[in-house]
Amino acid sequence: MAQEAAGSADAATEVVVTGIRHSLQNSIKAKKTTDAIVDVITAEDVGKFPDTNVAESLSHLPGFAVDRQFGEGEKVSIHGTDPALNRIFIDGHAIASADWGGNPNDITGRTFNYAMLAPEIIGQAKAYKSPEAWIDEGSLGGTVMIETRKPLDLRSGTLSASAGYEYNDRSEKGNARGSVLYSWKNDAHNFGVLVAATYDKQNLYRAGIEYFGYSTGGDLDGSFATTKDSSGKITAVTGPNINGAAPTPASYAEMNAARMPCCMNFAYFDQTRERKGLNVAVQWKPSDDSEVTLTALHIDGDYTNFSQSEYSVASWAGNRAYDISVGNGIVTGATVGATPYVHFNPANPTAATSYDPNAQLDTNLRKTQVLTDSINLAGKINLGAWKLSGNAGWTKATGGKNPEYLASFQTDAGFTFGFDQNHTNVNYTSDPSDPTTFFKGDLRDMTVNGVKGYYTQIGGIAYEKYTDQEKYGQVDAAYTREGLFNKVLFGLKYSDHDNGSWSHGSAIYLQQETDLSDYDWTLSPANLFSGLGASGNATQFATMTREGVVSMLNGGVYKDQGDNYGAMFNVNETNAAAYGQVNFSDGKAHGNMGVRVVKTRDQSDYWSSSDNGATFTPQSVVQDYTDILPSVNLVYDLSDNLLLKAGAAKVMARPRYGQLAGSFTLDDQKLTGGGGNPYLDPYRSLNLEGSVEYYFGKGGLLSAESFFRDISSYIITKTDDLSLYNVTEGKMTTYAVSSPFNAQNAKVHGLALQAQTDIAWGFGISTNVTYAEANTGTKEYYMPYLSKYTVNVIPYYEKGPWQARLSYSYRTKYFTAIGRKGSKDFTDSYTQVDLSASYDINDRISFYAKGLNLLDETYYQFSSVTIAPTSFYKNGRQFMVGFNYKM
Repeated sequence: MAQEAAGSADAATEVVVTGIRHSLQNSIKAKKTTDAIVDVITAEDVGKFPDTNVAESLSHLPGFAVDRQFGEGEKVSIHGTDPALNRIFIDGHAIASADWGGNPNDITGRTFNYAMLAPEIIGQAKAYKSPEAWIDEGSLGGTVMIETRKPLDLRSGTLSASAGYEYNDRSEKGNARGSVLYSWKNDAHNFGVLVAATYDKQNLYRAGIEYFGYSTGGDLDGSFATTKDSSGKITAVTGPNINGAAPTPASYAEMNAARMPCCMNFAYFDQTRERKGLNVAVQWKPSDDSEVTLTALHIDGDYTNFSQSEYSVASWAGNRAYDISVGNGIVTGATVGATPYVHFNPANPTAATSYDPNAQLDTNLRKTQVLTDSINLAGKINLGAWKLSGNAGWTKATGGKNPEYLASFQTDAGFTFGFDQNHTNVNYTSDPSDPTTFFKGDLRDMTVNGVKGYYTQIGGIAYEKYTDQEKYGQVDAAYTREGLFNKVLFGLKYSDHDNGSWSHGSAIYLQQETDLSDYDWTLSPANLFSGLGASGNATQFATMTREGVVSMLNGGVYKDQGDNYGAMFNVNETNAAAYGQVNFSDGKAHGNMGVRVVKTRDQSDYWSSSDNGATFTPQSVVQDYTDILPSVNLVYDLSDNLLLKAGAAKVMARPRYGQLAGSFTLDDQKLTGGGGNPYLDPYRSLNLEGSVEYYFGKGGLLSAESFFRDISSYIITKTDDLSLYNVTEGKMTTYAVSSPFNAQNAKVHGLALQAQTDIAWGFGISTNVTYAEANTGTKEYYMPYLSKYTVNVIPYYEKGPWQARLSYSYRTKYFTAIGRKGSKDFTDSYTQVDLSASYDINDRISFYAKGLNLLDETYYQFSSVTIAPTSFYKNGRQFMVGFNYKM
């Protein structure tokens, strides 16, 4: 009885250690005791993952990097591999993923959008860089295994809640956010229920300056006259000045050969991201040797966004260009005169007209809801030395545009442009903040819906739905025994996955000339482009409101264009896998070896046209392939705290579903799109990993990790100009379509150094640097998303009730795709600095403050050379304050 009383007293005074140090200690413990080469992130407490976004937390690990085109990390690159080639599993299974339709080249990937996942429910995230046979195939760089909270692991009555406010200094808007987690279990500790709900909302105003591909200075050729000799050689040139002097045959040739941006766009992207999530876990342990767990996930994301683009088109200059500047192979500036635009005269409809514009204003309102659902039933039973387990489940996600409202206006105003890699100047001869500057006046004699008359197409209303779903089942067995080979594992898995897109379009016509002043209009924010090196009166322009776009299009003449077969597809993929693995231990040496065999069948159903879109014929392509994937991991303990690890494996990664489709997803305003290739081969690679890991103190770590990837037939995206059917305009149009192909083999190697330690007086630091390099055997292609250097420096302070952490992340430039006219498109180096701090009022309540992207970094992309920009973006700083409560 005395012993029982003492035990009760100990339980009543149980101290749960939390915070930054405890999180780092748990992460190091998991890293040290795993035979594979892994990195780990552990929650600081129930409901307190280190960052507001799982991808942001992963980006602090060595070899990890995220892309921040829209301000927050959404998808993760590991060791320089495309995010679509790194898989994420939640409690052992994949989660379906769909996109909001803002990027036509990335709507059908295989990776989950980390920004959709509420970090409050996560206990630990373990990233495997060297695979084991029991881990699902499909990752080239690494596999992230996320473990969510379970009710039987928590004390009954556990309550965690947070509430806060988030503000973006570019949108100058703020919103509330919050989460709550409650866990209960019965007195017998064999049945429990956990429920977690999250709410998050943010207003994103992304300012962007975009260059829609590069043509050549030959587009200005109409402004010049030349004299040629009998052999055809140019002997004299007359026309406007080039670099401040009269043209010569040499300067004229230099201009014609130089690259020139087709368009210079001042882009205003306004998006509200509102996410509501619900997670449920039910656990039942009928006995000490058996357990059943049911988990369910629901995420409802509203990603409605409004894009407004004001762009001048230098390639339309014709014979109106003068004061042309050329340098370093680029036309860096010119003045373009006003066009001889002749408006339609309703009193004399047959009078001559001229509809040549100089610039355009597009508005694009996408109403988008992204829904994600998942349900998984898992069970396990221990039968002496045998452990049997299995799970089955279903997951589905939908997204897209429902609908998308598109409208377009034009102007005949002249303009002057000039740019370099830090500055963009566009100045119109008419004030773009005056709504009458942008009009729609190209009325034409045509028949719409059987009614003959004079019409101008103002835009269209389009629908597109993306669906991603999977059914799966898996059984596993493990046998524990004495001896060198102390554990044997084997199992089977089957999955049936569908990924597809449906598209429908319409055209909207007006029967009279109009301009922006006829509708509900507003001005773009006055300081929207601050910090981007922008100048000229193009930096503020009149534009329609969301309500104005919807009202105008709903009031026009609607012509149904039907299903857009060219953009529709479905890819069905079935995978049947079997694996066997043995774990071994012999004194200081331990590890595992195994093999995974997987058979994949892809059926791509899509539509093709041989008559320029007049008719479409269904097509179906089936591909089958089998992969045998051996793996081995070896650990040698030089001492209790000094470990040598090595791993070798054959791995494979499948192309994105959209890449396997023969269809095209198109943006009818920017005239860009993404196409597929149903004959793509998967990526296959020999992966080698090695590390030296030294553990010291309670949370100290020094490690060096080397990696090597020998990749066959990696996939590159290239952009070609194709003539395709434009549903919005109802005619064939030239699009810049990005499509994939299997490039040559590539070898990737690198080194990652990591250090983590307490210092003194409450201070500590976690830091790492990764070096990666690729050899593709050619100068035509590079490995996408590979940064040569990635650096993280994270000093922290934790003492008494105070806690603070500064995060510095840096990655060098990386290749993304082959753009128009063979352009090699890159994203420039990027720096992210975040700061967070909290204060514990007592054991239950703490207050926090966070600042994200404190440098308001510019996201810069360029074409082949740094001085040829393709885009500048700024997303603004985010500031958060709030409190956490636990019981």
